[in-house]
Amino acid sequence: MGDEDYLPRKRLHQHSHMPYKLKLLVLAIISNLLTTTYILSNGPSSFNLHPISKYTQHLSIPLRWKPSFALLRELNATHRQVIATHRLLTTTFRQLTANQRQLKATHRKLTASRSQIEELTKQLKLNNFIVGALVKDLRRLKNPTSANQIISDPSILNYINGLPNETKLAIGLHKLPFGHSSQMGSNQLYLSIGGACLEYKDELTQYMTYTVGGECPVDDVFAQRLMLKGCEPLPRRRCHPKVPAGYINPTPLPGSLWATPPDTSIVWDPYTCKNYQCLIEREKTQGFSDCKDCFDLQGREKSRWLFDRGLEYRIDQVLSMKPHGTIRIGLDIGGGSGTFAARMKERDVTIITTSMNFDVPSNSFISSRGLLSMHLSISQRLPFFENTLDIVHSMHVLSNWIPDAMLEFTLYDIYRVLRPGGLLWLDHFFFLGHQLNATYIPMLDGVGFKRLRWNVGLKLDRRVDENEWYFSALLEKPMS
Repeated sequence: MGDEDYLPRKRLHQHSHMPYKLKLLVLAIISNLLTTTYILSNGPSSFNLHPISKYTQHLSIPLRWKPSFALLRELNATHRQVIATHRLLTTTFRQLTANQRQLKATHRKLTASRSQIEELTKQLKLNNFIVGALVKDLRRLKNPTSANQIISDPSILNYINGLPNETKLAIGLHKLPFGHSSQMGSNQLYLSIGGACLEYKDELTQYMTYTVGGECPVDDVFAQRLMLKGCEPLPRRRCHPKVPAGYINPTPLPGSLWATPPDTSIVWDPYTCKNYQCLIEREKTQGFSDCKDCFDLQGREKSRWLFDRGLEYRIDQVLSMKPHGTIRIGLDIGGGSGTFAARMKERDVTIITTSMNFDVPSNSFISSRGLLSMHLSISQRLPFFENTLDIVHSMHVLSNWIPDAMLEFTLYDIYRVLRPGGLLWLDHFFFLGHQLNATYIPMLDGVGFKRLRWNVGLKLDRRVDENEWYFSALLEKPMS
């Protein structure tokens, strides 16, 4: 040790009193600043200034340094205020969150109540209609002279009388040439149009405006919108559709089943694409459509229904579930470009394909392949007699986008046209997870179908948390 270790303590303080205390003060201030910086960067929960007092409580600081302690006290006071404010904000936030949850719950209840009111309103309208029909039947029974005549609603007659002549002629009453018909129960003939046509007087008049015997307007899009509004079937027209320029004979069967038709086979005016090559290349563009790539007959269409892969059923396996040759005729609802019908035709099964033309010439394309097409929406009653079809197929079209009540009517209509032992093939029926057991299984069981095969799978092109699923099912109408 050096001699300085044995110096008296008083002498040491005489030489280093001020520098030593100054160092301690600087150290305390720096510690305080570091603590404050840490507090501000880590939030109110980390505020703790007690170490500042710990470092300074034993120091003997001259009077001229006392303002620093006043600053420390102000910082500690500010710290306590910040903590109190943070607690108040936290409490307020929790109250706001609770209020928001209550508002959401109230909104759900209001939405449910509104749905119930709408359903009750529909039922009331239906009951009023039924009561009105019963009243008319009672009047007919009380008046035997009019029992064989159709009682016309005066409001409908006034509506028809107010239409232009061509429209009135197309949808009005026509006297039978030989008077009363016992088979029809009337002496008049009603032409068939959708009831909703009467709700769109101006559109109906526009549709029926043309030169009699001349060329019809190219109004396919307008006509289809009327159909989708419920004006289905549309009234007939006395005009000729536009003929494609340079039309040539179609490709002979069986080559036409997998050949792209010539561009001159249709009129392209209503569509965005103006040739089939544009439709084939559409699969490379952005956007979603169930039939986005279905016009490329050498692409994915070429392998459809040839393999059995969970949700995808192989046609030959489905046909083998019935005695050979007993599946002969059927229907494909919303069949896109007709590939299902083409596969069935290769197996000597005749399929009629229904389709709508949503900016693509689906019906023309199907017919060009040598297949039967029908321009028919999902809402129309199937134009077949009961117990006649061997199989009904639908891919994607019958799904949860259809209102439940309407879907149930559709399933009963399919059941009606299927023969005993006939098959309903639901192909990739889209639904949300909670709907399967709550809605669709009870609905199918309620209609009366028997399950022969059933597969459920997650929809893989979306996030898992979307809870989107498919099911494919092979159902049978009981034999008795």
